[in-house]
Amino acid sequence: MKEKTYAAIDIGSNAVRLLIKRDEDGNDGHLKKLLLLRVPLRLGFDVFSKGKVSPKKAENLLRLMKAYRQLMKIYSVDELRACATSAMRDAANGPELIEKIKDETDIRIEIIPGEEEARIVYNNHVEYHGDSSGNYLYVDVGGGSTEVNLISDGELMRSMSFNIGTVRILTGQVKPAEWRRLNEELTPLAGKYKNITIIGSGGNINKLYKMAKHKDEAHSIFSVDELSRLYHLLKPLSVEQRMKIYDLKSDRADVIIPAAEIFLNIASIVGARNIVVPVIGVADGIIDGLYAADKKK
Repeated sequence: MKEKTYAAIDIGSNAVRLLIKRDEDGNDGHLKKLLLLRVPLRLGFDVFSKGKVSPKKAENLLRLMKAYRQLMKIYSVDELRACATSAMRDAANGPELIEKIKDETDIRIEIIPGEEEARIVYNNHVEYHGDSSGNYLYVDVGGGSTEVNLISDGELMRSMSFNIGTVRILTGQVKPAEWRRLNEELTPLAGKYKNITIIGSGGNINKLYKMAKHKDEAHSIFSVDELSRLYHLLKPLSVEQRMKIYDLKSDRADVIIPAAEIFLNIASIVGARNIVVPVIGVADGIIDGLYAADKKK
């Protein structure tokens, strides 16, 4: 297969990411990262409280897609997949906004269901975590939803999606019934699958790990006890104090607390003692899917 450049756009509830990778000769399937951009548009703050994307944020999203289109031209992108997740799933004007973006930028955005989002994240499991034996709960915490995959001895056993996310929590839009559903669906797993380890995905768990470890490693073990201690240090602080003391950006300093709460809640339910923290996300999974499809041709 000739050298090829792939791009993924992940339109999340908190941020919109552009990832560009290239398949180069001699890389043995390990794609080279060329560009990763993250812009905190925070669409979920509109959608989860008002039911739609506001005119200002809709215009900013259009402007961002135009900018991403130009960057993809500069990097000579051959293939793109753009996906929108929880916020756009819930936005009453989501389809209308997506149509406008397609007309003005020629970027076709797919609104994907939570189950597909979970499977996209799962695509990274083999690439970023070589040992497939044992029981793993792959947890991706986003702004609008949390995607959970149960992997046992390398096989995907269950894929679940919950409307529990950091932005939803901050806006008071998580229904008590959804917390109950999470507890009811995960509790039986602890009895059936022993010694579950969580594989954590998303910017918040990566940031929490770095704050606890003071270093940047891939495939690192973050104990649930460590996460709990850090959470109890951060929780009493104001957003401004978290920004100052821990050098956090404003769009990270608020969502990092509900993210920690979601991970700690899930760890408690399934009895997990450790979280593996590889540097991955939905955008990586999208590109992995494009690359895998090309290899099959």
